[in-house]
Amino acid sequence: MKVAVEGCCHGALDAIYQQIKSLEDRNNYKVELLLICGDFQAVRNHRDLQCMAVPQKYRQLGDFYKYYTGEKVAPVLTIVIGGNHEASNYFWELYHGGWLAPNIYFLGHAGCIRANGVRIAGASGIFKNHDFHQGHHECMPYDHGSIRSIYHVREYNIRRLSLLSKPDIFLSHDWPRSIEQYGDTQGLLRKKPFFRQDINSGNLGSPPLMGLLQTLRPDWWFAAHLHVRFEAVIIHGDGEQGPGSDNPPAVPVNPDEIVISDEDIECDLVTEAVSLNEVRTTTTQNPDEIILGDEEEFVEAPGPVIPRSETKFIALDKCLPHRAFLEIVDVEVPHSSGTPTEQTTPLLTYDPEWLAITRAFHQYFTTTPRQATYPDEPTARAQVSAELEWVEENIVREMPNDSSKSPLCVDNCQIFVRTAPGPGSEGSAKLQQPPWYTNPQTVAFCSMVGIENSINPSSST
Repeated sequence: MKVAVEGCCHGALDAIYQQIKSLEDRNNYKVELLLICGDFQAVRNHRDLQCMAVPQKYRQLGDFYKYYTGEKVAPVLTIVIGGNHEASNYFWELYHGGWLAPNIYFLGHAGCIRANGVRIAGASGIFKNHDFHQGHHECMPYDHGSIRSIYHVREYNIRRLSLLSKPDIFLSHDWPRSIEQYGDTQGLLRKKPFFRQDINSGNLGSPPLMGLLQTLRPDWWFAAHLHVRFEAVIIHGDGEQGPGSDNPPAVPVNPDEIVISDEDIECDLVTEAVSLNEVRTTTTQNPDEIILGDEEEFVEAPGPVIPRSETKFIALDKCLPHRAFLEIVDVEVPHSSGTPTEQTTPLLTYDPEWLAITRAFHQYFTTTPRQATYPDEPTARAQVSAELEWVEENIVREMPNDSSKSPLCVDNCQIFVRTAPGPGSEGSAKLQQPPWYTNPQTVAFCSMVGIENSINPSSST
């Protein structure tokens, strides 16, 4: 399956789809799936812009509203995660995942889905240590602090993702911490010399994500955020242990990123047609790789020897002319995917294991700053195992021959519904945050999984 991967979108959907079409015409192939690694900016109208953490001068509608209102339809199935410049109110409506627009699916604050049987997991947002251990306490209208903390990764979601078995693909906005040590570090520094201090101190990237990478060991890991193309290969096995950290460092400031401050900044969010550097499919290892031993702070304890495997990591740039923002990769589809031969787009289905994790961890979900106490890992895995039996019995049942008719098919549970109006209807409230909207897709998902809808149980006035 031909998969296109995009770095930061910044609302430039037209340019991204145009570039994919150009590559298809030039190379005589068909891209079946597009993955976008955050800063997607699902802005439906001007009031949504007031829920996006960027200075006023950068609050631009972008292209998404055209796909939301039906003016345009995404030409390829698109799966996205969130970054740190999002209309966070809309992403919260679909906390568990759902259709942002026809053919554009949000993976949720954390999630795992299958496209033609290919397991795609991901984590939205960026890491900030001071919010990592808190509950999801933000509510509308967002104030100066909550409009930022709403997109900070929570331990709750990292713990849930860590219970997954191996996914094929993982999406994040942040880079995993110290990932640069597994690729051409000096080449990265030539492109981004201001990374040197953070690289030398071991502070580049997100510690929880490196822990997930070592735990999940996906075949592919795609990221964005730092606005540069970078590739690496991480070898797992031969006694290598996964890292973790009790006191992870802060994520470095990227001067090429949109700065969240009241100061005047320079950031060009161009949405015109773009050109792409030649697609590269090879990856390299860093001969000067720093081997992480037991003395590293995030190595907690030896674990079992794991089978040898590798993760191909690719980070991509933002959507601008002459920038390496798009990558085409070939991903093997499982023979048992059960996709109908006449299926023209990949079949999107729920992952039973993720549904079980969602059920098992729902009791620890909180909408207050104080996070509920988590179980230890053996207990958590036992809970997931028990819930997987529930999922098999109550949702999966007997699988029909046609997977599109399966209860696991996303379209058989979640159907796109416009909850907010498009642009032009805001009137005098154009610069105010919007009212709360209850999303029927979240209601349907919670009903299917058998959990309370703690995300949007009723409309606000």
